[in-house]
Amino acid sequence: MQASVIDPPAGERIALPSAGDLAASLPVRGATGELVSRTRQAIRDAIHGRDRERLLVIVGPCSIHSTSGALAYARSLVPVIDRTADRLIVVMRTYFEKPRSTLGWKGLIHDPNLDGSFALDTGIARARALLRDINDLGVPCASELLDPILAPYLSDLLSWVAIGARTSESQLHRELASGLELPVGFKNSTAGSIDVALNAMVSAARPHTTAGLSHEGAPIAYRTAGNPDTHLVLRGGRSGPNYFLEHMSTAIKEGRRRGISRPLLIDCSHDNSGFDPKQQVNVCREVQQLRSQVGSGLLGVQLESHLRGGRQDWSPDRIPSHDQSITDPCMSWEETEPLLDLLADMR
Repeated sequence: MQASVIDPPAGERIALPSAGDLAASLPVRGATGELVSRTRQAIRDAIHGRDRERLLVIVGPCSIHSTSGALAYARSLVPVIDRTADRLIVVMRTYFEKPRSTLGWKGLIHDPNLDGSFALDTGIARARALLRDINDLGVPCASELLDPILAPYLSDLLSWVAIGARTSESQLHRELASGLELPVGFKNSTAGSIDVALNAMVSAARPHTTAGLSHEGAPIAYRTAGNPDTHLVLRGGRSGPNYFLEHMSTAIKEGRRRGISRPLLIDCSHDNSGFDPKQQVNVCREVQQLRSQVGSGLLGVQLESHLRGGRQDWSPDRIPSHDQSITDPCMSWEETEPLLDLLADMR
């Protein structure tokens, strides 16, 4: 029999649980639900200027490849969160999907065993369990949502979400953001233009009719509510860094034209640092020094940081150490902790 044109191509298939079934097996516990709700509201208050003082700091590994390493990092964050809570909103990077320009490891969800076996069923469950464990420590979580089908498996455990430089222009991701009940940061394009991210903010703020999966896993069409809690993330681009005063002033002006009081978060890594983790420290210090000149429009910063600085190569035949990035190079914890205290102490 000839296959239908809508049949998926032949190849290995893995049955995935529905988002509802996975949530039932790994439910949100009471204190975690309260933390997520409280952190989302704190970020909303900052975005809309009800809180004009606290900086949002998204900090943590470029990607999560080891649950033990991620938990160790989260435990290191706990005392920092406690002592800076009146000045910073600290949220940990817990990135499980990695967009690739060509090929490479695609993240914990896609390849949780780091061996090319692509056990997505294991990866989704491991990611959700880790998010729950980190939140249980009192550390709120942030992530980049890459595959809209996977978003419902994790979104109830996230306090902040990024839409990346490669996907901010995607209508699917704008519709995804429109339906999320949490703050979303749109990154500028890989070329460096902020127009894509600004247009994404406008689109995501409006309702959309889109297709997706129900909590039970059935295909559905649904109407999003629109998300008013979005902002810009400047991460540099092929044209160079974009965290200087003229870039920040323009981004804040354009973001405010779209109704956001504090519309700008600076990603101190990626093209803003030339992918040099040592340079992240300098970028962050410069951004903080410019804060008085750009006023309250600066929402915060993002930092790529791990227990051990730098990066290590990944290959399917070698088990990497748990405490160092296998994707972009990161700052060490010894470099990160004093930088967080500096952000908290400088006004």
